[in-house]
Amino acid sequence: MAIPTSYKIEHPCGHEITHDLSNRPADKRAAFTRWLAARDCTDCWKAARDSGAGKEEWLATRRAEEQEAARAWAHRFDMPPLEGPEKALDWGERSRHQLVTAAHTALAVEGTWAEEDWAVLEEKARTVTRAGWWIDQRDTEGADLLELLEAAGESDRGTENPFR
Repeated sequence: MAIPTSYKIEHPCGHEITHDLSNRPADKRAAFTRWLAARDCTDCWKAARDSGAGKEEWLATRRAEEQEAARAWAHRFDMPPLEGPEKALDWGERSRHQLVTAAHTALAVEGTWAEEDWAVLEEKARTVTRAGWWIDQRDTEGADLLELLEAAGESDRGTENPFR
């Protein structure tokens, strides 16, 4: 029996929409339908984003929420502060948070990794402290994080040497 490509989703806004997920791999469709079911439909999302506060304020609020989540995550998992230009630090924190949580989902939650395997990756993630590196990797698939961390150069890793 073939995995369906169209799913009827009832969104929290009350709209029921049939989504064509044929462009997604079959093994990722179920997770994506759960994600869709937890969000308003596209029209309601756009209306909420564009009404009232306006796009700029909506985006600023969204970024602030993402930043707070990234900081809380970094504190909870003992991630070191990032280094780099002041304007890149927040973006780097958000990028690191999103990439590492995507990797955890792909490798440990949906994948076959054990806690010991994940601990090794987490430790390698702690060594990369250059905000720009995390920003550069922001569009990467989570499953590729280990390979990226292993390829990270010395300039991307933190050091206690103040003269570097």
